[in-house]
Amino acid sequence: MAAEPARILVVDDQQENLLALAAVLKSLDASVATARSGEDALRALMADHYAVILMDVLMPGMDGFETAYHIKRKDRTRDIPIIFLTAARGEPDLAFRGFAVGAVDYLVKPFDPWVLRSKVEALLDLHRERRRLDAGTSALAGLLPGLAGLPTDPSTASALVKALTSRLEAVEASVEAMSDTVTDTATKQALIQLDRETAALRAAHDALFTPPD
Repeated sequence: MAAEPARILVVDDQQENLLALAAVLKSLDASVATARSGEDALRALMADHYAVILMDVLMPGMDGFETAYHIKRKDRTRDIPIIFLTAARGEPDLAFRGFAVGAVDYLVKPFDPWVLRSKVEALLDLHRERRRLDAGTSALAGLLPGLAGLPTDPSTASALVKALTSRLEAVEASVEAMSDTVTDTATKQALIQLDRETAALRAAHDALFTPPD
């Protein structure tokens, strides 16, 4: 069964901006959902899982900063990367506030749509690799209860270990390849964290399945 496409949440109180952003992102391998307010965004995040959030800063009612604050307080949503988008100029403190509440990037309108799309694409790649890593972790955890008597069916056990090893190697290769192409600091930091998680899974894998010398 094919993996479910990643979701992008776009938050802006102006319908024309939502349409423009959806058009920029339509070529990516992801579905795009929209919200017209911070309150709508929080409800959407409770209903579905999202890989990336693009959010306007200046919205009536709950602005982007307050919305991001609530997003980062919840375990379910705190790790979703947020890119802030704003038309405000001449206010350098806005960018500082954006990073202070946990945004990974901050773009001032009008921005280059190709730049935005490439940033989102990099974050989607990180999301997919994290999902693959989580799947490998789950597979490893599933094997743990039976490790004491793992050879109850040697051929099955061997196939499971081989599949897990192959999946882990694929994630490691993808992380290494992405390290050579990612350039912006925020995405690099997220990639460093993913690399640490992959290394931890590799250590657990080797401890369990590598024969002693």
